[in-house]
Amino acid sequence: MTRPGVAWAGVAALLGACALLGWPVPHDAIDWQPARAFSQPWRAFTAIGVHYSVAHLVGNLAGVALAGVFGVVARVPARLAWAWLAAWPLTQLGLLVRPDLAHYGGLSGVVHAGVAAVIAFVLITGTPAQRWVGSAVLVGFVAKLLSESPWGAALRHPGGWDIAVAPIAHTTGAIAGALCAAIAMRLPPRNRNPDVTA
Repeated sequence: MTRPGVAWAGVAALLGACALLGWPVPHDAIDWQPARAFSQPWRAFTAIGVHYSVAHLVGNLAGVALAGVFGVVARVPARLAWAWLAAWPLTQLGLLVRPDLAHYGGLSGVVHAGVAAVIAFVLITGTPAQRWVGSAVLVGFVAKLLSESPWGAALRHPGGWDIAVAPIAHTTGAIAGALCAAIAMRLPPRNRNPDVTA
């Protein structure tokens, strides 16, 4: 049986690798475009490879590394890694609520999905002390999302960044990650040894 957190770290590494592999690719070829959501559905996966500046790429790589560490420290099981993978395209599909966001690229929405999944895992399965910590992290996480005003302008230009940010992607990622994690945690764990009871 895989040790807790190993599969999660693998997903974080995969997402980081995809971001790096997409760096030299022309943006229009792989970014998320709501107008092409159904004719080119693969864009829901490839959009994480689009970064509009070096700072954008480095920031997202740091974010996915931190999300990876968060899951490893929380000792999430492999089914949470599958939940994060499922949340990956759902994050972009959620952007259909903002058709005015004609183009989107980046990894930050999927990073938010990962963080939300770990928070959900801790709140569902943690000890009372872990749930207190998870609740505190949840409050900060929700406050961060709300402070970005995802229902406002499709793009914002926060200080310190050389790109525009799409706050709705962070929210759709958080929702997708939390929902996928909650569903994954309701599934019975796979027991490969029939002589051992869970």
